[in-house]
Amino acid sequence: MDSRFLVLVALCVLPVLATAADEKQYTVEGRVYCDTCRAGYETEATPGIPGAKVAIECKNRVSSEVTFRTEGVTDSKGKYAITVTGDRGDDICDAVTLSSPLSYCSEADPGRNRARVILTNSNGLVSSTRYANAMGFFRYEPMSGCAQLLKKYEETDI
Repeated sequence: MDSRFLVLVALCVLPVLATAADEKQYTVEGRVYCDTCRAGYETEATPGIPGAKVAIECKNRVSSEVTFRTEGVTDSKGKYAITVTGDRGDDICDAVTLSSPLSYCSEADPGRNRARVILTNSNGLVSSTRYANAMGFFRYEPMSGCAQLLKKYEETDI
């Protein structure tokens, strides 16, 4: 085999291998909760949901075509940590609730069922960990005591 051919192959293959080995990884962390009072926000009575399914989904900013998707499950406290491989550049990425294993708390809160995450280093963020806002499911029937709890929040001075 000609040595020039080997050099040509090395020059073509090595940059690809170096890029693949250096692919950026991000960890998206967040929480999924049960809105026990159907308040539309977290209160002191909103426990985490263990075993809830969550996806990280990225779409092309122009065409809205899905360019990346991966799923994860929450731990015993309702927290998740999902690894995303590759810089998502100009994609629009969201953490999205998929399902709750709790039959009494499985109605997705339409205002809190997704959270935007930035998965690129082109914006000055140095850490590879990204934190998504908490996402929730509604309990079908509010717990007893919710009226008093929500009244407490209304009385709080801001």
